[in-house]
Amino acid sequence: MTTELSTERRMWALFEPLHAVTYFAPQGRAAFEEAGLHGFWRGYFAGRAAPLGPVSAAPVVAAFYGFAPRMVERALPDLWTRLSPEGALAARLDGARRALAPAVEGLDDVEEMAELLRAAALGAETYGRVLAAANAAQPWPDDALGTIWLAATVLREHRGDGHLAALLVEGLDGAEAMVWRVALNDGRGRKMAQPSRGWTDEEWDAARTRLHQRGYLDSEGTASEKARSAYRILEETTDQLAARPWQTLGPKRTERLAELLTPVTDRINAELAAFYPNWIKLPRPARGAA
Repeated sequence: MTTELSTERRMWALFEPLHAVTYFAPQGRAAFEEAGLHGFWRGYFAGRAAPLGPVSAAPVVAAFYGFAPRMVERALPDLWTRLSPEGALAARLDGARRALAPAVEGLDDVEEMAELLRAAALGAETYGRVLAAANAAQPWPDDALGTIWLAATVLREHRGDGHLAALLVEGLDGAEAMVWRVALNDGRGRKMAQPSRGWTDEEWDAARTRLHQRGYLDSEGTASEKARSAYRILEETTDQLAARPWQTLGPKRTERLAELLTPVTDRINAELAAFYPNWIKLPRPARGAA
């Protein structure tokens, strides 16, 4: 049995890997290393936070949502003594270009892909969406690869900002959101999720207790039907909040963009095979079916 993906989720599955090369592709990581940022997390926090300027940890904790504050505080503002935000912006774009080049090699219509992705990104409303707005304010590159990457990044942060708004409405804090997701995954993934977001055992267990008290988890930490129902609604809300770019682009151009993106995304996924299964729950791309 197959389940039809929404347009919003289907397109997310296609453009998210184009953004992810910045942090996970060896070319993206090498670009940050060459700029003087050694270690994955320095590159991640610098590259993702750079559009906000030389900020301290507090706004990044708020905008990234799921990270323990102390983990962000270890990176910021120290990072800006090692590399300026402008340097981080240049490094992330350089690495993205290097990573995307082999993904589009030999393909036709790369310029059309860039044009359609940019049109979708320009249709993304940014009020109340800090990371989307900050990336949308960056100057557009004058080449197709740079344009493809920046457009995918605007769209990714646009959807992400909307998802965090849905979490906020549900009343979940950063730790609770992570514990909740693990519980919905039948308890699998804690060994990856907890350390990657910096939560201690005490903080994790306290969040699980709060969720139990609210009826999201049973006494064993298993997700309740209330939690699963809330999750379905949250994902539907995330899709609704991510709809504007595709409404603006229109069905015909959206389908054309999906057609153009599919071989590129397939190549990236093959290169980033270790990224699956992944914590952000990115589905492998499919033509309309889960």
